[in-house]
Amino acid sequence: MTSIKVTPGKLQGELRIPPSKSYTHRAVILASIADGTSIIKNPLLGRDTMASIRACQALGVKIKVGENTVEIQGPGPNTAPSDIINVENSGTTLRFMTAISALSPNGHTVLTGDSSIRKRPMQPLLDALAQVGVTCWSTQLTGTAPIVISGGGIRGGVANIDGSISSQFASSLIVSCLRARSKTEVHLIGDTVSRPYVDATLEITKRFGGTVDSRQAETFTIPANQTISPTNIEIPADLSSAALLSACTVMTDSQVTFRGIDFTLPQADMQIIEMLKCLGAQIKFDAAKAKLVVTNDGDLNGGTFDLHDCPDLTPVIAVLALRSTRVTRISRIEHTRFKETDRISILAQELPKTGAKVTEYPDGLKIQPPSSIQPCELDAHDDHRLFMAFCAAAMAASAPCIIHGLETIDVSYPSFINDLTSIGATFEVMDK
Repeated sequence: MTSIKVTPGKLQGELRIPPSKSYTHRAVILASIADGTSIIKNPLLGRDTMASIRACQALGVKIKVGENTVEIQGPGPNTAPSDIINVENSGTTLRFMTAISALSPNGHTVLTGDSSIRKRPMQPLLDALAQVGVTCWSTQLTGTAPIVISGGGIRGGVANIDGSISSQFASSLIVSCLRARSKTEVHLIGDTVSRPYVDATLEITKRFGGTVDSRQAETFTIPANQTISPTNIEIPADLSSAALLSACTVMTDSQVTFRGIDFTLPQADMQIIEMLKCLGAQIKFDAAKAKLVVTNDGDLNGGTFDLHDCPDLTPVIAVLALRSTRVTRISRIEHTRFKETDRISILAQELPKTGAKVTEYPDGLKIQPPSSIQPCELDAHDDHRLFMAFCAAAMAASAPCIIHGLETIDVSYPSFINDLTSIGATFEVMDK
């Protein structure tokens, strides 16, 4: 594991936000089932999205990856893979490809991943796929990967799917059932989490000519045998990455301008703008110039934050709590226990090293800030968002800190360290 020494200091300058990971995944998968050649412009070519690209290639889809484009020739899947598909640490790839693999004309697909992936719950998706005629199972009979999916297509029909663990179950089912043999109705049951990600799936499906009727609450009606149109699409900036960069700015009492911000496509983490304002940061957004200016010059307010629909903001708000003058409470995030790590547990374990007092609840955290952030060593536990959030905390500490897990940034933001260095951050790479 590679570690990095973070020296506190202010930031100043401009950065362009990297492309969206979630939209890149969805564009790759929809282009792979489209009838023709699609061009994806400005894709995020990180470890997770490359896992989706390789998975689609394993199912017979022809894909050319350029410097700033991905060319995909559908329709696929058109063959069973010749080997097991390793999704590495990409939960999005695992969930989408579990459903998409059923569209293979015959044979079987086996999906697995690293030790973290093999712990992620999959049973709600397996149950829903069975309801629309797909034969699939967990090899360990535990509802986790490795997963085996039989090809032969999707019959369609009615599927009830539990969305209380991940909205990706619904998104993957919706996209795959565009090619089902008969009309499909997908009913969300339970307290659906991260709902804006389903909205993102619906929006990009529309861009590829797909039809999904979502007028009835918690029900998605999908006409059968749809022709998915090849599309040239540009991936928007990733507001999850923007949130982390904003945290670095606010924690260090700095001013940074972020370019390429686009709110026209739905993203769960666009809520960070109002949250930063509530905390006391100064935010200026110019939609015409796609420009966001973030400024801070003092301690923050703290407060109570319901992150049910935007769980990836959990590390961001938890770290911003360290600069607050009062307690911060984060609620309704029980589903973050099923991310790359159990984020509630790891934050409760790591943040006290900074001097904070942290109380862990089944669905959230209470964080009492320290008088100052103490120098310490923080371990991201192989979680890219925790690593970047811990860097933000370290940049505001009273002395240099060591953060373990540098290699994790390849998942979603490979240029994170280089970008921050360009606006004044000081890092030193070292081995653990």
